[in-house]
Amino acid sequence: MGASGWEYVTPYRGTVEKSLEALHARVFQELYGDDTTYRDLEELWQDEEFMGEEGTHSILDIDRVVHTTTAPSNHNVADCGTVRPLAHERRVHHFGNDRPTVPQFEELLAQARAALGGGPDRADTLLDECRMRWTGVHVVLYTGDEPTHLGIFGFSGD
Repeated sequence: MGASGWEYVTPYRGTVEKSLEALHARVFQELYGDDTTYRDLEELWQDEEFMGEEGTHSILDIDRVVHTTTAPSNHNVADCGTVRPLAHERRVHHFGNDRPTVPQFEELLAQARAALGGGPDRADTLLDECRMRWTGVHVVLYTGDEPTHLGIFGFSGD
């Protein structure tokens, strides 16, 4: 089926884990709410054949948050299905500050999508921060000094 990129902005719920849980519930409802294949997210995740072979090509392919900014490894199966924070120095690199806003996040994603396939001289983009399939990167987004949203992007599929 190929790889699929996915991106979300969701309300920040006090922790990345709670924010991801709420996003999972929303996306599960969007993808499977009217479908009788899976009653809930746990049942979907228990379908090892589907999740291992195809996946959902969405945030539902990510089942846990890790708190390291170390890049995931294709040689470590435990790295699959994880979302990790964008490192401080990379936030500053892309956003020019360590408290990015929702509009800044959305603008950088739009620029990154426009640059896809741009050849060897294209600039490093925000989407380049996620280089391993079946993983994602998150960025806490701010309104003033208050964390209000979580931006998440990543890739699923082979």
